[in-house]
Amino acid sequence: MLVSRRDFLKLAREGLLWLSGALTLGGMLRFLDFETHPAPPTAFPLGPATRYPLHSRTVLEDIPAVLLHTESGFTARSLTCTHLGCALAQTPDGFTCPCHGSEFGDDGGVRRGPAEKPLTALRVEQTLAGELILHLV
Repeated sequence: MLVSRRDFLKLAREGLLWLSGALTLGGMLRFLDFETHPAPPTAFPLGPATRYPLHSRTVLEDIPAVLLHTESGFTARSLTCTHLGCALAQTPDGFTCPCHGSEFGDDGGVRRGPAEKPLTALRVEQTLAGELILHLV
């Protein structure tokens, strides 16, 4: 059986239209089925409070933050530079930004710019069982 040129072009056109429609539908279904990454955690368990002696300064590199234990209790500061968001490096008397040279004291205050704002304070919660939880917000 011979197919005329007109019939062949009609079949080819319809086949290509069906194929492009199927590919478009497949792309849309794949787009709608996309799984987003879960939101990063905002609370970090730090373990028992007895693990952190009085007058200690503990750098929590995974968060990044520093936990301070003073007579008034536990406080924490973010170790992200307030200038452009670089991770801070620990020094004997505070923290330094390796990107632009900002320096911060143990209390989070700016010692030297270009950063103008102090380090962000983080909330530390102590449970009834004596466990510490660090909250980023």
